[in-house]
Amino acid sequence: MKRVGWLGWRADTTPMPSVPLQAFRAGLADLGWKEGDNLVLEVRIGEREQAPALAAELLRAGVDVIAAQGAMVFASRGHTGTTPLLFMINGDPVEAGLVASLARPGGLATGVTGLGVELSGKRLEIIKSAKPSMKRVALLANGRHAGVTTELAASRAVASALGLELDYFPVANPGELDTAFAAISAYRPDAVVAFPDTLINQLAKRIAEFNTRLRLPSISGFSEFALAGNLMSYGPNLAEFYRQLARYADKLLRGAKPAELPVEQPTRLALTLNMNAASAIGLKLPPSLMLRADEVIRS
Repeated sequence: MKRVGWLGWRADTTPMPSVPLQAFRAGLADLGWKEGDNLVLEVRIGEREQAPALAAELLRAGVDVIAAQGAMVFASRGHTGTTPLLFMINGDPVEAGLVASLARPGGLATGVTGLGVELSGKRLEIIKSAKPSMKRVALLANGRHAGVTTELAASRAVASALGLELDYFPVANPGELDTAFAAISAYRPDAVVAFPDTLINQLAKRIAEFNTRLRLPSISGFSEFALAGNLMSYGPNLAEFYRQLARYADKLLRGAKPAELPVEQPTRLALTLNMNAASAIGLKLPPSLMLRADEVIRS
């Protein structure tokens, strides 16, 4: 019987939709790990500040591996003893100090990263193709998100080439979102680009309501952002991300060392368009963009 700990992040008053945990659980089952048979999955979900205490609970439960969702990995570092720590973050784990390099992590942590830097500029190109006349873009991001500095730099480089003006509006928790909205309103942008991470995903519905009210096109990284009522998303599939993480948990349970497991990146990217959102903000999407879409939401 093996034990895997799940350290989930609840950044708002209600839990994030359970896509990550469901996908992780399904991925383990596909690899032959059956709960109640040869596996116990210890689930702990809480705020970022609770991560050290929750990690201690998992260690007392005797887990063999801990999988940390989003920002929980940073708060739990140094509190997992010698237990391997798996992460799924959209930022740069090297910049964040989680690993020595993507190819050779070199410690107890490894996992999956979402090409945040590489895709930040691409999302600017896509949102501009939806509304070629745009000149000013608001960047909304979790200010504590790993890799936010390099994502900002990459975005600014692409924005310069596209003739776009950018301003950055960070939030660290749900309570700061209304303040960011007020600042964005005063900035009067033509679009909103949200750097994808767990916090932004959890706030996606509130962001969609704001964008609809101001008639702003918007883009982020996971399809859940578009499903929540925003215009579009471009990036990896969230469920597949956590299935990848399950494959790494499987390797660790079978004796692999985290220091020797390279950090993985997504192999498939998808563009999702929400036609209801387009209609709500009065935007007619060009046929060329429609043809590129992997998923079109119409209801």
